Amino acid sequence: MLIAAVGLGVWLLVRPSRPAPRLLVGVDDDTLKWTPYPLTVVRRQQALGADAVRVSLPWHGGAAPTAVERVELSRAETAARRTSVVLAVFGYAAETPVGAPAQARFCRYARAALVLVPDARAVVVWNEANSPTYWRGTAAEYESLLARCYDELHSRHVLVLDSTASAHAPAAFLRALAGAYRASRRKRPLVDAFGHNPYPLTAGEQPGAHHAGDFLGEGDYARLAATLRAGFAGTAQRSLAVWYLEDGYQAEIPAQLRRGYHGHETVAVVTPAVQAQRVAASIRLAACQPLVRAFFNFEFVDERRLAGWQSGLIWRGTRMKPAAAAFAAAARQVAAGKVSCRP
Repeated sequence: MLIAAVGLGVWLLVRPSRPAPRLLVGVDDDTLKWTPYPLTVVRRQQALGADAVRVSLPWHGGAAPTAVERVELSRAETAARRTSVVLAVFGYAAETPVGAPAQARFCRYARAALVLVPDARAVVVWNEANSPTYWRGTAAEYESLLARCYDELHSRHVLVLDSTASAHAPAAFLRALAGAYRASRRKRPLVDAFGHNPYPLTAGEQPGAHHAGDFLGEGDYARLAATLRAGFAGTAQRSLAVWYLEDGYQAEIPAQLRRGYHGHETVAVVTPAVQAQRVAASIRLAACQPLVRAFFNFEFVDERRLAGWQSGLIWRGTRMKPAAAAFAAAARQVAAGKVSCRP
């Protein structure tokens, strides 16, 4: 696949310019679920300019949260009174709710979760539905799930989002989703915004890199926007807003911090300095893309397993990465409306 890296100067701090639209900047982090002091976590996130946190809620087929999940959700509600909380409710491929009974259970479960977190800002219906890791059904079956859940979950206070990944032919999946929506003759929207995870194709590329084929990274925004406009034109799906729900670059671990990790790295990584540059560039680029309304860095704190993700802003422990300062500077620049974008 051919990749053309786009220099920062093409889109960042170029004049003449237009003001960047308001962008919600946050992190993906489950830490607040696991501590009796969730506001301590929120304060650390906000100190770095994160005004939102996406919290995951794995679904295993039930119609209501378990006792443990109810405790975790109560902590999410405590956090939601101080920050924007997004609940991501999902399962894995083997748990795909393709039939009406399973879809009804899933939506009831998500509804029960929102009852426990009434101050949540948004809910994500499944994760990366175009990825075989998470979804075993068709785009039409996902459309059915979104429609059912939208009718149960959407309110004046809660936004409903879908989720796609940059890999696994997202444009084709979105076209099929839009086709199923049209065929259903539905008179209500499917979502309030389209969630997308615009991870880079390679660790070394800039956020603005363009890709051939059906891969939609952050630099492929124009194709993502065109796909949504063509697919949903003339339908009841008026909002084409996009939320980047996950993005991140994994940084190599300094030798003196390796004791906080275990296992072996499985993918290419970048230096901490490069990660910092990429994080800041990703946020500023998102702020310059007209349909994009949110950007979440995956994650806040690194995973301990090296086979997992080390794209956090904090090393295992409490030490900040260079990416933390870069994230904070870019987030505050966005909040102040000081990101300038090429017309």
